Amino acid sequence: MLFPFLACATAALGLLLLAGAGPAYRTGLLPLAGAFTLLRWAGYAGLAASALGVLAAGLAYVRAARLRMLAALVGLLGGIAAFGIPFEFERRQASAPPIHDISTDLENPPAFDAVVPLRTGAPNGLERPPAVADEQRKGYPDIAPVTLPEPQDQVFNRALAAAQDAGWRIVTADLGRGRIEATDTSRWFGFTDDIVVRLLPWGSGTRVDMRSVSRLGRTDGGANARRIRRFLARLRSS
Repeated sequence: MLFPFLACATAALGLLLLAGAGPAYRTGLLPLAGAFTLLRWAGYAGLAASALGVLAAGLAYVRAARLRMLAALVGLLGGIAAFGIPFEFERRQASAPPIHDISTDLENPPAFDAVVPLRTGAPNGLERPPAVADEQRKGYPDIAPVTLPEPQDQVFNRALAAAQDAGWRIVTADLGRGRIEATDTSRWFGFTDDIVVRLLPWGSGTRVDMRSVSRLGRTDGGANARRIRRFLARLRSS
């Protein structure tokens, strides 16, 4: 019976396409559109492998063929992975607002300085037209500044430690100006986002604002909003 073998082979093909999409783009072998096409084909292969795995498992169960059952389950699980990861990626892209610049301060977003030269040639600029703020209000109403009771120097040290713990590459950390600028590069596709953290005295405490901007892509799939949420949550709990 070839169904277990076909399930495993198709799942392996899907996983191979999935694993190769990011490196193919990072190394310049494929443009971004081509890498996304690989993702879609990985999903198709995963879906086919899942169907073959279910069919093969059913036949193996009827025939009490344990080894074939095991092979069918391997193909099924591999197919689910090959389909599920691209599906989740596409879902995030489709469900996120069509913006790639997220800020906790919509009226006076933190400005970039040290990071600007690193963005030379980036498709996305740093301008924020009013429509971006409107889309953010609708899509991410929870994104807001954080006010902490400690003085600015203490909060600055905690913020810098949180940024380093997050794996960001620190471009500048200026205690006197209350600013941290950094970049964060995804491991799979190598997408680079730029980040600025701004600290201001606020009553007896410190207000923390943050902005995260993608260099590429009309939408970020919610990545910048997730980064801001994680950072501010880490800062509150540190």
